[in-house]
Amino acid sequence: MYSQHLRTCPSGTVPYMIRPGDTFYRIAVQFGTTVAALVAANPGVNPNMLMVGQQICVPRQPAYPPCPEGNYYTVRAGDTFFSIAAFFRVSVDDLRMANPSVDPMRLFPGQIICIPLATPPVTCPTGTRAYTVQRGDTFFNLAQRFNTTVEAIRRANPGIPPEALLIGQVICIPVGPPPPPPPPTTCPTGTTPYTIRAGDTFFALAQRFNTTVDAIRRANPTVDPDRLQIGQVICIPVGPTPPPPPTTCPTGTTPYTIRAGDTFFALAQRFNTTVDAIRRANPTVDPDRLQIGQVICIPVGPTPPPPPTTCPTGTTPYTIRAGDTFFALAQRFNTTVDAIRRANPTVDPDRLQIGQVICIPVTTPPTPRCPVGSAAYTIVAGDTFFNIARRYNTTVDAIRRLNPGVDPDNLRVGQVICVPAERGDD
Repeated sequence: MYSQHLRTCPSGTVPYMIRPGDTFYRIAVQFGTTVAALVAANPGVNPNMLMVGQQICVPRQPAYPPCPEGNYYTVRAGDTFFSIAAFFRVSVDDLRMANPSVDPMRLFPGQIICIPLATPPVTCPTGTRAYTVQRGDTFFNLAQRFNTTVEAIRRANPGIPPEALLIGQVICIPVGPPPPPPPPTTCPTGTTPYTIRAGDTFFALAQRFNTTVDAIRRANPTVDPDRLQIGQVICIPVGPTPPPPPTTCPTGTTPYTIRAGDTFFALAQRFNTTVDAIRRANPTVDPDRLQIGQVICIPVGPTPPPPPTTCPTGTTPYTIRAGDTFFALAQRFNTTVDAIRRANPTVDPDRLQIGQVICIPVTTPPTPRCPVGSAAYTIVAGDTFFNIARRYNTTVDAIRRLNPGVDPDNLRVGQVICVPAERGDD
């Protein structure tokens, strides 16, 4: 019976549903990983008791197949070759031929596939010209470049979905003067009509006419600023716009004016501080809605280090570095994601901060005192009682009897067990 519970896999892994005949070894071979990595990514899963329909997490790095035009697509949950082919208006057979190493019955989210370029003959109607799609093209930026509208390009290409353009695809671009503008807009007192041109945005207009984006929004309550059309008439506030009140920054901080591309994270790196320190200095500022020209307060001087974390017995402090995740730390320190969570109950694993101190479980199992006729053996990646028994020409039961306190389903790299001292021929 298939499981109804789908858990979220950590970064660097993809979900996989167990099928008849699956083992960790077969899955590792299929996905180009190792049994040890699978065990580390699935701390609560017994590899000897896999059930059909059970979901596990498979370590996976996206691989880019050969794709002459560079039309890569990242598979999403629920995708099939049929649905992908329908979306990009290509045939399933062409999609198979472009991805000979991909099993259509085993697609998984995050997988990278190649979309073949459909090249039917394109005859552009009168009043349009042929154009070959390049990387980054959209109907919107093409409308701006060729002084037309998104709607006009849609009408000239009725069979082409604008959200599924392919590099090298030929489409038709309207030429000649743009369509006539809509009827003039009657603007209220204190504003003046303005006809949208290529490249206009509310932000650019606010700078050009010495007003604010918010003032233009209030003067045009029915206009979507993200869907401006060339030739559209809007109302621009006239007269001087009072400047925003100056920001008074508290002691220990200095004013800073937001520029294009600024984020709290980038500013924290530039000014040798932390994102949390900038948040505390700007409690009313939404870091996800920074505006060019907005004034915020930046902490100055050396940022005091975070208070030392007192870790309980059996754990050790660790300072978060760039790229760290609970999953990566679990692999590095030979522990599990769940063990790190339990050692850090107040830490959100999805919001780790560089410089943050957490507690890492340490496992130093004592070396067993092996009886006469046996010897100590240190577990390495991929070891099981079964392959150790074959290596030492003994049986699984014999190894179990020598290690009564060891769980064979939870062997850990570096763990020491006892094995028969006499090794047979390989």
